[in-house]
Amino acid sequence: MLKTFKIGGVHPAENKLSAHKAVEQLPLPKTATIMVAQHIGAPSKVIVQRGDEVKVGQIIAQSAGFVSTNIHSSVSGKVMKIDTVVDSSGYKKNAIVINVVGDEWDESIDRSTELVTDTDLDAKAITDKILAAGIVGLGGATFPTHVKLSPPPGMKAEVLLINGVECEPYLTADHRLMLEKGDELMVGTKILMKALNVNRAAIGIENNKPDAIKHLKELAKKYEGIEICPLKVQYPQGGEKQLIKAVIGREVPSGALPIAVGAVVNNVGTALATYEAIIKNKPLIERIVTVTGKSVANPSNFMVRIGTPTSQLIEAAGGLPDDTAKIISGGPMMGKAVSNIEVPVTKGTSGILIIKEEEGHRKPMQNCIRCGRCVSVCPMGLEPFLLMTLSEKNTWDKSEEERVMDCIECGSCSYTCPANRPLLDHIRYGKMTVGGIIRTRK
Repeated sequence: MLKTFKIGGVHPAENKLSAHKAVEQLPLPKTATIMVAQHIGAPSKVIVQRGDEVKVGQIIAQSAGFVSTNIHSSVSGKVMKIDTVVDSSGYKKNAIVINVVGDEWDESIDRSTELVTDTDLDAKAITDKILAAGIVGLGGATFPTHVKLSPPPGMKAEVLLINGVECEPYLTADHRLMLEKGDELMVGTKILMKALNVNRAAIGIENNKPDAIKHLKELAKKYEGIEICPLKVQYPQGGEKQLIKAVIGREVPSGALPIAVGAVVNNVGTALATYEAIIKNKPLIERIVTVTGKSVANPSNFMVRIGTPTSQLIEAAGGLPDDTAKIISGGPMMGKAVSNIEVPVTKGTSGILIIKEEEGHRKPMQNCIRCGRCVSVCPMGLEPFLLMTLSEKNTWDKSEEERVMDCIECGSCSYTCPANRPLLDHIRYGKMTVGGIIRTRK
């Protein structure tokens, strides 16, 4: 019997339209717009100026604290300006705009494709190099990886979980990575195990990717301590707490991090980036992005340099369909609509989803019918209908008491609501407000 988490969850249509499309290298942009804040935590500090010449892999913004990380140039050329630009959230944020000239890489980066399966670096050196390379969680959360590899005093990792679930409908970037970069993924996993000083790792993959499961199971025979764990298809199994429950049967307490139960979770993309950083000295300058949608002419998976405008990805997938209603950065459940197609790709950009007109508009909201569906599908055991009401009434003390901060923003509640109530929108607002209140106490 396939493993899965026990509380809540939904099963939206998968629509993995690009699952069989091999990853293509997207051509370089003419101009790269590299955001200074591409991770959870403090924005990086810019260390270049207008007019500076930069190379691929050169650091252009430094970590500004423990929960922060470095930003590197993904292209070579001249810094045109340091300015504010609109990011995928719709807010203006600081960015470094580079006019692309050629493709000159930093000499320290090994660009060969030869597989190297081990490193002499110790745990601290690995963690330091991961920080230097600007590696973050590539599943969407963009939490700095070096922080995950540095457990708080008194806590110790026992198992590393590698997230290959990719439960969001439409997205296939991680699926293709597992098929095309399997050995590098395995070595990256071993390196992360060494950094954490654990001898057990499990790669969780939903059963709708049988080719990836088969491929990695064969590879795992060569890598001691790594097991492949097939999982039942159930959204949002890619959530850290849900994956931990599914694979090792442990439940992360309310308000706690995975390390509280001895687990550290990293995405398959993060494991690949770790391999490239430690073995090839390559910082995080590119990632795989799925471009898809039911009206898209050529749903595809592209290897994309950070800072490339979204418009270039859409053009490479056949152009913007005439019946487009929305463009989503990410998947349909947790992604956010972008305000324009020049929004740049960041470390957290997993996909570009183009929604057609007949599916791109919300239905009119109706009164709650007290059916309880939102409660039954919440994977965190919350009461979404109540949290929405508390948010509407600005009742923040009660919102905190009802564990609004435990919401993982998966959207299962909104997806299943027969009254079309924007539950997640209100809960996100409540979570943001309560989070701010909590921070002021500290």
